[in-house]
Amino acid sequence: MAREYLDPDLVVDEDIKKRLVEGGMDDLLATHFAHLFIRDPIVVFAEDLETLDLSKADHFENLQSTNWQHMRFKPPPPNSDMGWRVEFRPMEIQITDFENAAFSIFIVLITRAILSFNLNFYLPIQRVTENMETAHKRDALSTEKFWFRKNPFGSHPHSTGTSTPAEGSRPPTPFGPVEDEYEHMSINEVINGQTSSDSSKDCFPGLIPLVESYLDSMNVDVETRCDLARYLDLIRKRADGTYWTAAKWIRHFVQSHPQYQKDSVVGDEITFDLVKAAEQITREEGRDGLGKEMLGRRR
Repeated sequence: MAREYLDPDLVVDEDIKKRLVEGGMDDLLATHFAHLFIRDPIVVFAEDLETLDLSKADHFENLQSTNWQHMRFKPPPPNSDMGWRVEFRPMEIQITDFENAAFSIFIVLITRAILSFNLNFYLPIQRVTENMETAHKRDALSTEKFWFRKNPFGSHPHSTGTSTPAEGSRPPTPFGPVEDEYEHMSINEVINGQTSSDSSKDCFPGLIPLVESYLDSMNVDVETRCDLARYLDLIRKRADGTYWTAAKWIRHFVQSHPQYQKDSVVGDEITFDLVKAAEQITREEGRDGLGKEMLGRRR
């Protein structure tokens, strides 16, 4: 990880960072953990205060697991051969089982593609913060653009191809100015890929095409591939606006409810009817496709 990706205004506990570095920790990792310790833990278990068990990491995890940042490192458990992990936080829970399964499977397939093709999606954390702010806007999926890395295949601007699984460690980054590594993209471009009439412009392939390239390389059987295609199609059509998001459906339901007075007040009757409508969608899911009242709405 290069310093170009760090928040230049990151607040850290300098005393803790000094102790970590003196104890042999890498400077960048020490900076990350010294940032965690600018806050007190919100959870402390009484039994852990009685005996300090150095074979466990309960005290640290109490702080780590309740300190929600953009990214969460998950250190190996003590006395474990498990490696370091980074936690994906892809989405909120969806209304139907099919949707939840689709997003969960999509994330798993993306992780496999990243590992297999050695993909690099590094982005300066400041751009991630901007993306989070943009995502809060109404109907951001179809109306806004987000910072995203242009070339996931490595640090070199002309490094491309996904035909074979990657070997070795992830390429060093950045290659040249870090600002050249990313650009604004719509969610449709991020998920389904960019198109351009300019043959000299490298287009981002899209996350679904990357996943499909991974599946091609794994020789997945036809039946499984067809099952996965149904899930990927939901993601694809959510991204291009064919299917509404749950948020858009909820807004439409509230705004069109006869009791709504256009005053941002969602009363008990509206709330009750909304919950009943969501319940009906889940009941109809197995018999009526994906719940056509919500997913069948077109842009």
